[in-house]
Amino acid sequence: MHTYNTATDELARAVIDYALSRIRMDPPPLDGARSAEELARIAGPTITEDGLGGLEALRVFGDVLAPATISIDHPRFLAFVPAAPTEASILADLITGASSIFGGSWLEGAGAVHAENEALRVLADELGMPESAHGVFVSGGTAGNLSALIAARFTAQEQRGRPDGGWRIAASEEAHSSVQSAANVMDVDVVDIPSAADRRLTGEGLRSALEQMSDTERDGVFAVVATAGSTNLGIIDDIAGIADVCEEFGLWLHIDGAYGGAAAIVREARHLFDGCDRADSFIVDPHKWLFAPFDCCALLYRNPELAAAAHTQQAGYLDVLADERNPSDLAHHLSRRARGLPFWFSLATYGLAAYREAVAVGLDLAEQTRTRIAEHPDLELIEPSGLSVVAFRRNGWGAAAYDEWSDRLLRRGLAFVTPTKVDGEVALRFCFVNPRTTMDDVELILGTLD
Repeated sequence: MHTYNTATDELARAVIDYALSRIRMDPPPLDGARSAEELARIAGPTITEDGLGGLEALRVFGDVLAPATISIDHPRFLAFVPAAPTEASILADLITGASSIFGGSWLEGAGAVHAENEALRVLADELGMPESAHGVFVSGGTAGNLSALIAARFTAQEQRGRPDGGWRIAASEEAHSSVQSAANVMDVDVVDIPSAADRRLTGEGLRSALEQMSDTERDGVFAVVATAGSTNLGIIDDIAGIADVCEEFGLWLHIDGAYGGAAAIVREARHLFDGCDRADSFIVDPHKWLFAPFDCCALLYRNPELAAAAHTQQAGYLDVLADERNPSDLAHHLSRRARGLPFWFSLATYGLAAYREAVAVGLDLAEQTRTRIAEHPDLELIEPSGLSVVAFRRNGWGAAAYDEWSDRLLRRGLAFVTPTKVDGEVALRFCFVNPRTTMDDVELILGTLD
């Protein structure tokens, strides 16, 4: 009879040794980009009738598949929004998988859920949200935005008694693309509210846009999405002003802090987030700037009962779960891994002071880099940009030159910096979240732009 018991001591030691060796790489390899055709040729068939065996499967992963991935935790990975999970969080991720925890209910995962809730409470406290605030960890910002906006529409439907159809989300042009994705899933429209000259959505701009709508159009607006650190430029909206308008018009305020919300734990930066304590819902991704492994987004609600009314699933086999407020009740999921557990473990291991210091590294490095770019004769700093994002242009370069430069650096294993667009023009963008990144790394990259 076939057996699935392949977790021999030899395989277990090999897996743990591999994990430890990867954690200790300083720095990890960077050039891992491969096309689908090239990878298929190199890897060959890996799934067979009789199986490869655990040690051979691990060899294929280590020798073939892992080198075909880009190390997002490399200190010179500055594209998109990088990640830099702590050693403690990575090890806790192994434990989470080994423990086979169902993280959707208190009945089955009470210990893990308790730890996750403690981590969520810390985030809520750092933002100044009330004691009633509570939430759940979901897979990422897209899932967090969607779940929050589903709760917002459900609440508006219940409160307004409005028939289905004609629902709208108000957001700025700088809002993350996942807001439009959520709107597509929900079959609602997004109203683009013009940003101010500094690219921020302001309370004044929001009020003006609402007042110009007809009564029917305005009644269809059920939520406003403000951004606490836009992905492209790190812009933080006028959250306090927006909160005033939301209260005046009876609108749900959702704040997307997936990338930038982490900076609220740095005391010197906290004033930038004034008004976040008034949010009806808020997201921040620990797998970005709070040093947790993928995938992990913290979704917080001011009033979690409103979210539970929208999301709790009903079925006879779920009746035994009804006595507790479960993680499965607070987002568009039922099954879930305890994805907040590695984040909790890391917080518990290192403490909040270490986290504040590590996040501040990115803020300080961005300021130093802005100064360096402003002094460079061939580079043009794009203003405004904020938090740990620095956007700039190389004078005299077109789109092809940016692409060639980016590809060349990755092929050399030197750095990963991808072009972006600002106001329709190609630009370069650094995003600093890895506390191991130094000004020497920045100088090394800038030196290739001469």
